[in-house]
Formats: sequence, C-alpha cells, structure tokens
Amino acid sequence: MAQRRFWSLRPSTVREVADAIFANFLLHWFPARMRASSLAWLPTFWLGTVSWVLFVVLLVSGLPLMVFYIPSVEDAYRTVKDIEHAVSFGWWLRAVHRLAAHLMIISTTLHLVRVFVTGAYKNSTAAKQRREWNWVIGVAMFFATLLLSFTGYLLPWDQLAFWAVTVGTSIVSSAPVAGTVLRETLIGGREIGEATLVRFYLLHIIALPLAVAVLFGYHMWRVRKDGGLAHGDADDERAEVPAIPPVVRRIAVVTMATVLAVTVLAIFIPSPLLEPANPEVTPNPAKAPWYFLWLQEVVTDTTVRIGPVRVNGALVGGVVLPLVLAVVLTLWPWLDRSPAAVAGVSFPRERRVQNAVFLAIALAITALTVVGLMRGPSWGLWWPWESWPPVPTRF
Repeated sequence: MAQRRFWSLRPSTVREVADAIFANFLLHWFPARMRASSLAWLPTFWLGTVSWVLFVVLLVSGLPLMVFYIPSVEDAYRTVKDIEHAVSFGWWLRAVHRLAAHLMIISTTLHLVRVFVTGAYKNSTAAKQRREWNWVIGVAMFFATLLLSFTGYLLPWDQLAFWAVTVGTSIVSSAPVAGTVLRETLIGGREIGEATLVRFYLLHIIALPLAVAVLFGYHMWRVRKDGGLAHGDADDERAEVPAIPPVVRRIAVVTMATVLAVTVLAIFIPSPLLEPANPEVTPNPAKAPWYFLWLQEVVTDTTVRIGPVRVNGALVGGVVLPLVLAVVLTLWPWLDRSPAAVAGVSFPRERRVQNAVFLAIALAITALTVVGLMRGPSWGLWWPWESWPPVPTRF
C-alpha cells in the first residue's frame, strides 16, 4: 500500500499512532524523565523559558502594530503617533512591544552568563554529547536578539530612533577595509533614509524572527539530544522523576508571570516618542541604543592623542574589542580545559579563574553602560536627579 500523505495527522493503525508520537517534535520537547535538580527554580531561574515567552510576546504584540504601521519616511512617524494617541490601547500595545524587546535582551544575557559560570557548555563522559555546538547556537541567538531590537529601534522614525541608529551604524564604518561597505550594506546607501527604513523593517518582521525561531528549535532539540541540562558526572542518575506534568506546570507559571510582568510594567512605563527625525538637527548628546552604550563609551574613552599619534577609538572600541570578545566567547568551549565533572556545577574551584575574568568583563560592560546612561550635553556626566542645562542644538 502506498504511503499516505497525512498519516501523522489522521493515523489509521496502531503502528501509525506510535510512529506519529515518536516523530512529533512538540511531544518530544522534553524527555520522559528528568533529573529533579533540572526542575528546581534556582539553578537556571528558567531564563531560557523567560526569553522564549518574551519572544512570543513580541510576535503577538507586533502583529497588530504591523496593521497600522507604514514603513516610509513620509508616513512612519505619523502612523506611530496614531498608534500612540488614536488607536485604542495602542500606547499600551506599543509599550508592551518595546518592554518585551528590552527584557528579552536582559534575559538572554543573564541566560548566557548562567550557562558560562556553570560550565553548562561542557560535555560529560556519560554519553556522546555536543553541548559546545549548542553554546554556539546560543551565542548566535544572543546576537540575533540584539539585531532584532536594533532594527526595530529605527521604526518610530523620531529623533531618538534616527540618531541612535546613526551612532550605532557609524561605529560599524570604523572597521578597516570593509567598514564603509558594511555600513552602506546595512543602511542601503550612504545616508539613513527610505532604503534604511524598509530594509530594517523587513529584517525586523521577517528575516530575524525566522532566524531566532529556527535557532531556538534546533537549540531545544540539541538540549534533548544531549540529555537535558548539564550536570556533573557525580550526579546520581537514579534521582530522576517523570517530566510530565511537573515541567508543564513550571513552564505555565513562568509564562504567566512573564506576561503579567510585561503587561503591568507597560502601564507605568510608556514608550517615548520625540519630534520627527531630522537629519539636519543633531541632538546633544546623540546616543546609541542602551545595549550599545558601553561600546560608545569605550569609543569615547579610547579616542586619545599620545604625543603625535592619535588613537582611533572607533576602531579600537567599536570594532577590535567587540570582535575579539565575540570570537573568544564563541570559541570558549574548546578553550576551556576544566574537567567534565564540573559541567553544570556553579562556581567550581576548577573554573574559578575563568569565571572571575568573565564576571569582571561583564561587570565592566555593565558599569560602562551605566556611565553611558548618565552622559549629558557635550558628553558630560550628570546624575539622574540633575537637570541638564539648556544646550543649543547642533545643526
């Protein structure tokens, strides 16, 4: 008998029922049994689940925004203003979308930190595993999340969005040889305009969401193939419990808590909308998006003159430093020589040096971001409670 096309949707025999269950990805999202430690709240804080829920919130809240938004220089600002002031609950929907984007960056960053400090990218000796490649997938998803937020930053087409993207893309142009080409490829020309807006819009609603979804699907499949969360070889495998329904209950709790948090925060934290974008008027200061402020701060601090030599801060801080950090971060599973027994163990003695260095770099980036947030007119430092003096806008 010829094989039926839709046998997995409407099985007619017991064999087809079994095959449909075994072949179904969603039914095998988690193993039948999991270690009790994997179901606890503290080891992982369920940050991976929080990140995925925020991504779904972005998709759900972004769909109605697409109905009203027009990606053109003439209409973008007007349609966003209509969403903010004319569409019923449009202000709240826009705030939900914006907050979910920022929180997703924070949650994916914390998830990456958690995996690193516990050495969860290391393979145990119990079975053939490929956790190091799942770490690479996780790093790729992290950078895709940054790009997803960055491409959405321009869409309101106000002064904040326009100049934030201008600063961000100017850092890219500092790369030697290919810097100018990379920037022009990213913005669709020499200046930020109609081509940039359309390009960022398509990346934001199609290319990057699809990339994140595909990477996440493979990421979860790889976790399942590698036997769940990483654990030390000393762990007792007999301490396993049925995964269903405990894991379903925990996912439901995390999902409801995350959605509730974003919903409530959106009521009290509205989305900013400044005056329409004007390439002829440069705000003082002009800042990159907050997650790139540490790079802008490094660029400023490394732009110095040592005798007759002038150090190009944009090249050092905007290209060389982030590129080195990204490459080392991606390749670290192959550079880490600690024993397999410490996989999944928080702050083991064997990894104290690399964890200390990693956390020092993370704290330095956080400190530079905070300093960047405190920058005011002429890039001076101002406390949050201080009022900026009136500064003439640069033309």
